[in-house]
Amino acid sequence: MKSVFSIILYAMIFLCCCSKSSGGGPEQNSAVHVYYVSVSGNDGNTGTIDKPFGSIGKALGLVIPGDTVVLRGGVYYEQINFSKGGLLGKNITLKAYPGERPVLDGSNVSVSGWVPLVAIRNMRYLVLDGLDICNLSTSSGSADPEGIFIDGGSHDIAIRNCNIYNIRNTSPLNNGRSGHAILVIGSNSTTSISNLVIEYCTVHDTKTGTSENITLAGNVEGFTIRHNKIYNTENIGIIIAGGDNLNRTGNVAVNYARNGVVSDNELTNVSMSNSADVWGVGNYGAIAIYICGGAGTVVENNKVLKCDRGIGLVSESNIYATTTSIVRNNTVDSCWRTGIYMGDYLNYVGMGTKNCSITGNMLHQNNRALGAFGEIEGEIRLTEHCDNDTIANNIIYAGDVDVLIHKYTGTGSANIFTNNTYYTKGTPQWIWGFTSGPMIVNLADWQAACGGDAGAEIKSY
Repeated sequence: MKSVFSIILYAMIFLCCCSKSSGGGPEQNSAVHVYYVSVSGNDGNTGTIDKPFGSIGKALGLVIPGDTVVLRGGVYYEQINFSKGGLLGKNITLKAYPGERPVLDGSNVSVSGWVPLVAIRNMRYLVLDGLDICNLSTSSGSADPEGIFIDGGSHDIAIRNCNIYNIRNTSPLNNGRSGHAILVIGSNSTTSISNLVIEYCTVHDTKTGTSENITLAGNVEGFTIRHNKIYNTENIGIIIAGGDNLNRTGNVAVNYARNGVVSDNELTNVSMSNSADVWGVGNYGAIAIYICGGAGTVVENNKVLKCDRGIGLVSESNIYATTTSIVRNNTVDSCWRTGIYMGDYLNYVGMGTKNCSITGNMLHQNNRALGAFGEIEGEIRLTEHCDNDTIANNIIYAGDVDVLIHKYTGTGSANIFTNNTYYTKGTPQWIWGFTSGPMIVNLADWQAACGGDAGAEIKSY
């Protein structure tokens, strides 16, 4: 006679065996599902690698936390709207099949209003990996084509290895020319967008008008933007911003992006000159990496080459100063105007740059064109209301006719300059407290004007 224990054990084995899939399609229990999609597939299929679905939407409609949707190579004329999120330790992943490149193409999408190709609205624990996202355009004013859009209190979102291009608004500036490759708006006043990662992506050949390519604004706290390449774009490359423009009803106490890292990115030819027919010849206003009313952001180990301006810790806000951010160990080379820009932006006077640090950067022969007032902006530019900032241990190579550091106004206080090294081909030049001069041409006078820079050196090259 069998023991009670044996009877229970046999029953458990029987139940376990009955819970397994009988084959023919992805398992429909708590096991991880992998669904496949192909442009030659069919939504009547089972979603296996041999019988893939024909649409991404079909697969995403079936996923549960922990599932993966794998896209075979080819062009998909779909808009993606994630309606399900994952759980801690159980991401929902949409990714490319190894060695293949799926393309999300927006050529057939009508853009009227703010329209994304990929929408992540108030979602969590999602991964997007290895997709081309492209060809979304409009000539309509007050419209905004977006490659990827993230909002609400979304968290634990990773965007990896994506290639975003040809996101374009071709309307005139006065009609509201705007677009974004990746737009992140923390629009929830109580829950921030957090644990956001954007890495190993490329963004290129866009027309974003008065907007930016990668934008974080509003209630966003905790992010990493690293190892991306941005090139041949019309306006700003990366911006970490206050939400007083894009999220105007947000809680002022938290309506700004903060406490993140922008590192190891390469930005080349981020310039309004790529749309000279729109902006005019010689209008070099785009900043490659821009902290604008953001806070607590570390910008490090980035390479900026031949952009309009290099790195900005600037405020275009009447509510938020740019604060408590660090710019360190970056290389800024051959930009049309300034290498590093601090203070207020034109027509936004009052908030400025507070308690920030500019350390260990290499600036090389920027200022290839004059500024808006016919002045040399300077390898490092300080405009209105820079307070309690530190500029130290930077290596600055002047061009043939260049200004090393240029402070435009008498506003600002308690800024610290120390141990900067200046390389010149002739007479060194600084400007302190004026738009266009007079020039300071020797180190002792510079140290007296700025009240510091002990340990500074001038070298020829």
